[in-house]
This record gives sequence, structure tokens and C-alpha cells, in this order.
Amino acid sequence: MALKQGDKAPDFSLRDSDGNLVSLHDFLGKDVVLYFYPKDNTPGCTQEACDFRDATPEFDRLNAIVLGISADSEKSHKGFTSKYNLPFTLLSDPDKEVIQKYEVWKEKNMYGKKTMGIERTTFLIDKEGKIKMIFPKVKVAGHIEEILDMINSAEYKA
Repeated sequence: MALKQGDKAPDFSLRDSDGNLVSLHDFLGKDVVLYFYPKDNTPGCTQEACDFRDATPEFDRLNAIVLGISADSEKSHKGFTSKYNLPFTLLSDPDKEVIQKYEVWKEKNMYGKKTMGIERTTFLIDKEGKIKMIFPKVKVAGHIEEILDMINSAEYKA
């Protein structure tokens, strides 16, 4: 059953880099930018996280929360957050339960070799907890602007 625009976003509870339990339903009443990424401290994921970091004032102005999810450990997230001064929450999903719930665990082709991994994907979830937009197979360059444009659009606010 593929998730699509208009669906209720699957709720979850995962641990952040400090071991605190964070649930999606904690953010009802706010827009949530939920992004799934393959791995801490890799070039594309570092760039994406730093782009979100640099746009934090804009997300704050829009009353939007940024949450990042990967299968990395809480300890890995703590180091990644500290190293790059990330002001948003990274959540650890080592069992890939939420990753699979959001259908981002996919077969990938890396240099001709097929492997399973997280397909870089962002979900925009509105104040009522509904999926407003899905950005599959994200290309990091320009992605933050794409998200901000969507949140600012009349279509999103409708």
C-alpha cells in the first residue's frame, strides 16, 4: 500500500541523539518536514543536513519542524549533530520499522551492484498530520528551496 498525498502520515516513536523518545504526534499543529537519508557523515547526507541547518531560520519563521531519520545509532547521530552544529532533531531507526512504514527502504543500484538502502525522500506533513507532499529520490542540490517554495505556496496552504 503506497503512501500518497492526502494520507494520514504513519505515526511513530523513535529515539533522538540524546535517547529521548520523539513521536510524530507530538508535532500536531505544526508543519513537519520529515526527511529520510542514508547515512550520517557521508557527502550527500552531510550536505543535505547542512542545507537544512542553514535554512533553519526560514523553517522557524514558517513554524515548521525538521526531523531527519536514518538507521544510524543514537551515538552516530549525536556525533553528526555536534560536528555540524545541527539545530534540528535526528531520529534513530536501527530496526528500520519507520523506514519501512514510510516505504523508503528500496533496492538501489550502486556502481552496477544492487543493494538495499534508504532512498533519500522527504515528506511534508501538515498541521493535521496529513501528507501534503512527497519528494522521492531527492537530489540534494536545490532541495531545501523546493521544500520552502512548496510550504509557501497557495496550493500547500489550501
